[in-house]
Amino acid sequence: MRLIILAVIQSIFLCSGQVFLKIALEKMGTFAWKWAFFVSQLTNWWWLGCGACYGIATVLWFYIIKHFPFSIAYPLSSLSYVFGMFAAIMIFHESVPTIRWIGVLLIMAGCYFIAK
Repeated sequence: MRLIILAVIQSIFLCSGQVFLKIALEKMGTFAWKWAFFVSQLTNWWWLGCGACYGIATVLWFYIIKHFPFSIAYPLSSLSYVFGMFAAIMIFHESVPTIRWIGVLLIMAGCYFIAK
């Protein structure tokens, strides 16, 4: 049970990092190989959220793979796909077709069988 809780928390941070990354890239503007462009990115605070979430997810992942069997822990990291689907709907207002929901259900079923 502890592994499942940690895997869910790690997946939430991993998904949050992806959400912050997408928002940061949307706010980035047109890319240019100029110093002014890179300096302008220092005020894009979404990068900080992205890095913080990735950092926390990575530290949790270190703990998980150190203390639990890799054959169980690694497949549970696919829970981030499930959270990503919900983020796509709630944050980015994307429409998700039925076939993708079937995929999410299959991922969740796989995680259930691996955790058993």
